[in-house]
Amino acid sequence: MEIPVRQATDDEVTFFGTHGWVRLGRLIDPASAAALHERAVGYLRARSRSRTTLVDQAFGQSRDVAESDEMFGALTTDPQMGRNAVRLLRGVRAVRVQVTNLLVKEPGEHGATEFHQDFPWMPMDRSAMLTVWLALADVPADMGSLRFYDGSHRYGLLGRSFTRPGDDQLSQHPWLKELELSPPLDLKAGDATVHHALTVHGAPANRRDRPRLSFTVTYFDADALYTGLPYRQTDGLGLEVNRPFEHERFPCLKP
Repeated sequence: MEIPVRQATDDEVTFFGTHGWVRLGRLIDPASAAALHERAVGYLRARSRSRTTLVDQAFGQSRDVAESDEMFGALTTDPQMGRNAVRLLRGVRAVRVQVTNLLVKEPGEHGATEFHQDFPWMPMDRSAMLTVWLALADVPADMGSLRFYDGSHRYGLLGRSFTRPGDDQLSQHPWLKELELSPPLDLKAGDATVHHALTVHGAPANRRDRPRLSFTVTYFDADALYTGLPYRQTDGLGLEVNRPFEHERFPCLKP
């Protein structure tokens, strides 16, 4: 099933460059979001309920869904998704898919997602990377839509979070509170937010009576080189240090 994806506007591209995040309203149509939602429910029902890490306490997930589901796979590799990512990142000739994920934040089961950056864990030699966070059903702000510290992507690598209690970015770097925090966002099914991998972001707990469901896909610079940093997703794939991620797990999307 083909899912029409709209093009990011010039204003949205400029906003992303300045703020490190942007809202893309109606990135896909609500009917397509509903079809994806129906499929997502089944995958998330079968997910592991383990809560062994601090991440598990913030949300549940079903990783690499695009590899096993044709519809999520088609959306992930849609040429327009690639073109949007290239335009938003600026200066990259193409992007690769890093990971796809279904995320669920259950009321009463999961807490807040602490403020963090995505990139500190990554085995890439450059930080040109972004994540598209797509609402599969309406996500009012009090259900736990993401919030972002404006311009925080300009301050480089700020360290890892979720490794021990109290290591969120605001605890490590209190000066971040001097930056403007994005407003609470009410998202409709098919709306998306996009954030840079260096943008400090988090989400409150879900205060509604139903789960918050979203699909995420992360894209990175196709010319990035593998550093060899231990990382569960890349360990054992036979990637060569200081060479590009030329592997079927990381399909390349060219504009």
